[in-house]
Amino acid sequence: MDDSLRLHRQNHAGVTPAGHYSHAASAGGFVFVSGQLPIPPDGTRAPGLPFAQQVRIALQNVELALAAAHASLRDVVKVTAYLTSEEHWAEFNAVYAEVFGEHRPARAAVPVGPLHYGFLVELDAIAYVGNRPAG
Repeated sequence: MDDSLRLHRQNHAGVTPAGHYSHAASAGGFVFVSGQLPIPPDGTRAPGLPFAQQVRIALQNVELALAAAHASLRDVVKVTAYLTSEEHWAEFNAVYAEVFGEHRPARAAVPVGPLHYGFLVELDAIAYVGNRPAG
């Protein structure tokens, strides 16, 4: 197993974060995905989008960050969801279940205050690729 640290600054769509971080980092068979807001690859910031659409975009961003590290949603072992309101819990769970299907990684849903740009959700994730090279 290659335990060396690799930083995946760009996601699979070639998007580089605006801040001082990488979309993902991999080491020891794990891939750690930074918090992903619902900002599509074109950079459009639309915090007024319906909550379910924000969740889908954030999950797509997690998927793009994983792909940069040669991982996929099927490799995810843990997700943390930051939700600005507990009122969104049922809708979040429905979209999450639709995207992940039968794959059920460990998960925490954390109610938080306002998120950057006024978004309603942010997601981070940990994936395990084992001996498979992670980028």
